[in-house]
Amino acid sequence: MPIIKIEDISHVRFAAPDLAKMQAFLEDFGFSCSAQYGRLYGLARDGRPFAHVTEPGEPAFKALGLRAESLADLEKLAAAEGVAVEPLDDPGAGQVVRLTDPDGFLVEIVAGQQVSAARPDCLDVPHNNATARPRLRGTVRLAQGPSHIQRIGHCVLNVSDFRTSEKWYKDRFGFLTSDEIEMAPGTSIGAFLRCDRGDQPTDHHTVFLAQLPQPTCFLHAAFEVAHLDDLMLGHAHLKSKGRDQAWGVGRHIMGSQVFDYWRDPWGHELEHWTDGDLFTADDPPNKMSFTSLISVQWGTPHPMLAGQPAAE
Repeated sequence: MPIIKIEDISHVRFAAPDLAKMQAFLEDFGFSCSAQYGRLYGLARDGRPFAHVTEPGEPAFKALGLRAESLADLEKLAAAEGVAVEPLDDPGAGQVVRLTDPDGFLVEIVAGQQVSAARPDCLDVPHNNATARPRLRGTVRLAQGPSHIQRIGHCVLNVSDFRTSEKWYKDRFGFLTSDEIEMAPGTSIGAFLRCDRGDQPTDHHTVFLAQLPQPTCFLHAAFEVAHLDDLMLGHAHLKSKGRDQAWGVGRHIMGSQVFDYWRDPWGHELEHWTDGDLFTADDPPNKMSFTSLISVQWGTPHPMLAGQPAAE
């Protein structure tokens, strides 16, 4: 049995030498921003105090944040790991337990943060198709500008030993496997892991651990946007601003999300996504090929398959 079962991902934390430059990118990406405690915070529309943090310093990924269900769970985790529960020195207050995973990634498990009212202020319009026409005597007129980020969805880490990392995350946080990636039958190099929320549906993955032939590193973090039109408007906005596109637009196989990847000014990849799969604890794990990982159902091929830069 795991020590606790986390509720969801909370945030990702970075360092950058120019917070104004980062703020300009994050606002183009669709965050609203707040500068407090000498750091820059990117806010989504779910009412959580922040989803993206940047502190001054040399460019780096600093931490993955996960959200515990309660302060009692946080205390249970701290006791099992022999560490302290500390005040969280960020907007929204709350408490945090800080652990280091097998590859040295800092993992911040938070609870008790103050939550504001959500702002679902970019509602989808009815869509007509060949079998249903719910939009009658009305038009589609979309406001130009950045996407509307609703929440943080997942983080992807490249690890040195997949099985070691998988056990570490599952033993502490109760993750379940949605899809395990095989290079060949019996040779697994990663897995999409989701939260165990019982019969409550949860995202196909909250963490993806991959053992790729490169040094351990942060690979990307993903943020859910309002809907497909919102994703495409954000794509056009980022392109008009000359931002650095990494991959997209397309639809993944595992998770089914429509995706669009961009790089911040220091090369860290952030993803817009919408229309992802949801599963409960009763859904069994699958084995999938590496080709399925980098293939798309439609859209821009992965740079590895295309043999050329992903940006248009």
